[in-house]
Order: sequence, then C-alpha cells, then structure tokens
Amino acid sequence: MNQPLMLSGWRYRVLIGSVVCSALAYLGISLWGGWAAVSGAIGQVGWWNGTSIVGLVLLGYGLRFGRWQVYLNALGHSLPCWISLKIYLAGFALTTTPGKAGEALRGVLLRRWNVPYAHSFAALFSERLSDLLAMVVLALLGLSIHPQWLPLIITSLVLLACGVLLVTRPALIGSLERRIDREHNWISRSLHYVLQVLHQTRNCHTPRRQIGATLLSLMAWGLEVLAFYWILKVMEADVPLTSAMFIYAASMLAGALSFMPGGLGSAEAVMVGFLASSGVGLPGAIAATILLRCLTLWLAVGVGVLVLASINNEPV
Repeated sequence: MNQPLMLSGWRYRVLIGSVVCSALAYLGISLWGGWAAVSGAIGQVGWWNGTSIVGLVLLGYGLRFGRWQVYLNALGHSLPCWISLKIYLAGFALTTTPGKAGEALRGVLLRRWNVPYAHSFAALFSERLSDLLAMVVLALLGLSIHPQWLPLIITSLVLLACGVLLVTRPALIGSLERRIDREHNWISRSLHYVLQVLHQTRNCHTPRRQIGATLLSLMAWGLEVLAFYWILKVMEADVPLTSAMFIYAASMLAGALSFMPGGLGSAEAVMVGFLASSGVGLPGAIAATILLRCLTLWLAVGVGVLVLASINNEPV
C-alpha cells in the first residue's frame, strides 16, 4: 500500500507546468480584457466578503466530497476520511480538462489503496451525472426568465437521460457486450472496459443513494450560486437570485457542452452575455464573471495542485 505514486518525475512536472501555464494564460487574457473593472470589483468585495464567499465555496467542496464518499462506499471501498479527502482534492488539479476528465487522476491515487480503475471511473462518471442533474434542476428553476435557452436545457436533459439509461438498464449493457465480443480489436477492448465501468456505476445509483447524492449536489452547487449572487450584490448589480441561479447554471452547462477544458471561454462568454442582457454594464459583467471563476474554478485548481504536491512523494 506504500508503493510510490505512479505519477512522478517528468510526468508530474509536465502536469503541474501545464496547469500553471493554463492558469497564467487565462488570467492574462481575462485581466487584459477588463483589468480596471476586475481590480475595482476586488476592491468592492473586500477581504471580509471575499473570505465569506470562499467559505461558501469550500463548504460546497465538502458536500461534494461527502457525495464522493457515498459512491466509494457503494463500490465497497471504505478509505480513511483524511486520506480520501486528500485524494479527492488532488483531483481538482486537473479540473480544467474537457468534462473534468482529468479528475480521473484520483484513480491513479486510489490504486495505492487497491481500488480498481473501473471502480474509481465509475465514481467519477456518477459524479458527472449528478452534477449534470443538479445544473439542469437549477437552470429549470429560472428558465421562465430566459425561455429562449430552452434548447440548451433540452440538450442537457437528453444527455442526462442517455447516461441514466446506460446505468440503469443492465439488459442494454448486456446487449452491447454481446455485440462487442464478436470483434477482436483495440476498439472493442476499450468499449468492453467502458461497459465494465457502467456495470460498476449501477451500484452508485440505487434510488436511496441517488436521492442523497442529488441533494448533496444541489446544495453544493447552490452554494456557488449564492457566492455568485453575493458578488453581484456587493457590486450593486440588480440581478434577482432566481436570475443569478439560471445564469450560473446555464453558463456551466454551456461550458460543459462546449467540451472546452473546464468550459474555459465558453462559460465566461455566456455568463457575461447573460449579465449584460440583465442590465449589468459590460465592465461589471466581465469583472463579476472573472472574479467568480477565480473564486470557484481556479480556487479548486489551486487547492488541487497544493494537495497533489503534498502527497506526491509521501506514502498514503
């Protein structure tokens, strides 16, 4: 159980370097587009409000970790809480990947605790389904304000329904397996492994667990909505809570559907557009968006990098 981490040497340096470079590029481009507005927004928010907003975001991380523990327990793995927390947070280092797929780094770390990749990937897939469901629900709560975005919600619902169908229909998975078994190439082997992950994912989606995971997801992402609303109120932007909820959820959905790393660029563009159409001046919309992303997305990446660096060379 104390074997060295598989991610080491030049691979580790490349990983950390890529995260740092993408963060610097993001901040450079963002601040170049609205440095005066962002610096003014930071001054308006201040240390007290900023610390409180970060507290809300960190509490949301805690709720998402609780959901992760539910999934690991459902898959038959009871890790010590502190160890599991460090592994979970380390996965945030690669949040800025398409669909947050880089968070599969947790699977590498969990191998040290004899957790098969199929199980860790099943937990990760369950997380993405739960996140998608939470965002769709939050967006639906404010859809009446922006009915023109119904196609985005429908697309998200279709993807969610497809994911749920794959997880909850063992007969469908069995049928796919029989078709794949007729072939003998690397594509069929890869698809067979994907189906193994889906088999394991079923353990995470019993009705009782699904209700609990959905509630944790809604509370966790709801806290980020409150953080967004808090930023807008401090900046004296007249945006109702229901509208802020829809803007946040729809922006995250648009970012996820764009398959850009971390939704970078697409999520920000949609959020700025929504805020501008809601009566917020363009400089203020840019400032609020960048500030929110720094206090949510980039805070997670920073926490992940620090935790990953701390555990990379130590036995877990």
